[in-house]
Amino acid sequence: MSMLEVALDPATVIVAVDPGKVLNRVWVSNGTGLLTQPVSLPVSREGVGLLEHLLAERADGEPVIAVEATGDLHRSWVTEMERRHPGSVRMFAPSETKAARMQLGSGRFKTDDRDCAALTYLARQGRGRRYGEESAVDALRAAVRHRRGLVIDRKVAQQRLHAQLNALCPGLSAPAGHGRSLPVASPTGLAVLACAAAFAGRPPRLRSLNARAPGRMTQATAEYWVHRWRACLGPPADAEARARRLDRDLHRYRTLQSDIASLEEEITGLLAATEGQVLTTLPGVAVIALPRSRRSACRSRGFLTLSTCTRQPVWHLPSTSRRLCIAVAESPGKACPNTVTH
Repeated sequence: MSMLEVALDPATVIVAVDPGKVLNRVWVSNGTGLLTQPVSLPVSREGVGLLEHLLAERADGEPVIAVEATGDLHRSWVTEMERRHPGSVRMFAPSETKAARMQLGSGRFKTDDRDCAALTYLARQGRGRRYGEESAVDALRAAVRHRRGLVIDRKVAQQRLHAQLNALCPGLSAPAGHGRSLPVASPTGLAVLACAAAFAGRPPRLRSLNARAPGRMTQATAEYWVHRWRACLGPPADAEARARRLDRDLHRYRTLQSDIASLEEEITGLLAATEGQVLTTLPGVAVIALPRSRRSACRSRGFLTLSTCTRQPVWHLPSTSRRLCIAVAESPGKACPNTVTH
């Protein structure tokens, strides 16, 4: 996404929109000043219709619509205005609006009208980013945000499964440092949980454990867990009810895993459609060290020095390093050849 940086003609009509939850504050102006009094329009089809009526009376050509991107408040209006006026919507970050307010002498006081004045000031200078260029990044952010929520839910589900398994089979689901731990997401962990739900905490046979493993589990691993299970204390008196709850929670956990895997494929496609230099740190995206020769190649071609980049599938890397480092070139338009966007 490139900054426009081309000053507008004084006759160009600028619509500054400061989004709100119920009402959007709107200024309509050109180089001579306000064309109408500032108005607050509802965030609905009626509000868009009123704005179109104002523009039909006072705008000869296509207006420039400057909108502050505040969370998701702006999304509905921006989408509709871009559909009605393709290429006319300009996006501004709240930090840009604040900087403009400071230049206008009102940085310490934030009001809707001051934000609209700042948006008009920025748009008149040709600042901002076209909404069409940001749509791919917005879709990527939405997918990553949704995945982040699912990952949080998965962590809670894993903790609940461990607690339920420990209640059914005391000592079987031991934490790290107290014997071999049971990774819930692994084929071994899923097989152990499935057996605990099927047999209400009673030790399974080796064949039953192997049959419920969704992936590869070695014979030695299966024998270890069966032997360890038989050494545990017996299940509680309400084991049948606990087993039914565990079975339902295990089903929800598998559904979460499936949803996260589907989102990762979606994010891979969305990431490939974006420009690498505009991406920032995203949760669930990893970084690995580049070979020394590749780092030297980046520096010799005029790229900023980076100690890390990635060319591996980002979802398979350790959770401790799940970040994405995107190279920004010193000259506009250049991207680091060692930065991957999928």
